[in-house]
Amino acid sequence: MCNKDLFIPLSVPVMTGNEWKYIKECLDSSWVSSAGPYVNKFEEAVCKYTGAKHAIACMNGTAGLQIALILAGVKDNDEVIVPTLTFIAPVNAVKYLNAEPVFMDCDDYMNIDPEKIEAFCKYKSEITDKGLRNKKSGRIIKAIIPVHIFGNPCNMVHIIEIAKKYNLKVIEDATESMGSYYTEGVYKNKFTGTIGNLGVYSFNGNKIITTGGGGMIITDNEELARKAKYLTTQAKDDAVNFIHNEIGYNFRLTNIQAAMGVAQLEQLNNFIRIKKKNYELYKEKFKNIKELEIMEIPEGTSPNYWFYSLIINREKNVRDELIEKLDDRGIQTRPLWYLNHMQKPYINNQSYKIEKALWFWERVLNIPSSSNLTEEDIKKVTETIKDCYEKNYINRWRRAL
Repeated sequence: MCNKDLFIPLSVPVMTGNEWKYIKECLDSSWVSSAGPYVNKFEEAVCKYTGAKHAIACMNGTAGLQIALILAGVKDNDEVIVPTLTFIAPVNAVKYLNAEPVFMDCDDYMNIDPEKIEAFCKYKSEITDKGLRNKKSGRIIKAIIPVHIFGNPCNMVHIIEIAKKYNLKVIEDATESMGSYYTEGVYKNKFTGTIGNLGVYSFNGNKIITTGGGGMIITDNEELARKAKYLTTQAKDDAVNFIHNEIGYNFRLTNIQAAMGVAQLEQLNNFIRIKKKNYELYKEKFKNIKELEIMEIPEGTSPNYWFYSLIINREKNVRDELIEKLDDRGIQTRPLWYLNHMQKPYINNQSYKIEKALWFWERVLNIPSSSNLTEEDIKKVTETIKDCYEKNYINRWRRAL
């Protein structure tokens, strides 16, 4: 078994700023729950950082996606186009509204494939006076949820073009991509989450910045922002007399969490700088091994380098065995999520030409990516992976020849 003192985890939070100071202010003032100055400070800080006009704090990214779908007009028996290669949260958020996900394949960066979205809209759907109708199910398609996988920005130019053509709302799941932006094109200097009708960030414990658990809805639309705040705070029409004209949700972020978020956001650019340097170190150390490569980033983007994906160009069982051997030697790694169109709750939902997602699912290994990784940590990770890989697989294949 491994020595846990030398254990290198996949992704952990880093608390090196004003977290203790700001949280202590909350404790000293007794503003610890969903009311307090840090909630507003955090929302304002996110707006300032991203350039979004409005930000609404909520208890987690999934809650933010659910509210965003409501604001996009998604209702019972509607459909939403989602990627199969993603954490299940955006898919579940669709189902929470009794709507149905339609699963789409990924592109070369594991993001939702706009080419296939367009083909599905063109050949498998039809424009009606009620909206874009899925020919197979008869349901109306209301929205697209592009997920910026592991911090790599999606092809939003093409996605927005499709959405405009077919009158679909775009809800950006930017839960993994806080700090990622575009460096060229029509969205130059725009951050992920700020391009669609609504965007959602997550501050879960493994994200690049964290509040322990929290989220943020962002939009440039004042009316949508007002409604988001209304719905996430129990839909109070008269707070004194407790009058509620709509069903609301207790999705508020606490003041303590927001205080932590303010402190973490102050460090975001430095975290990205460190993670970019470590990404380049990983690439350098794996560059001469034919079967192992660090995934490239999309052209014209500056990602936050949240996760590092190692592509193992061998059969799936090699990747899975490697995970076990690395864990035994004190290195935590993870495969991709089980693809959502194969998940039991969604096995009967429609999917469209899933091909690349299956290829990546069998070959990608996520390796340690915390913001406090040292060069020595990266050396240990890469040398251990090389050693396990060469001893257990390269030599095996050589003997088989």
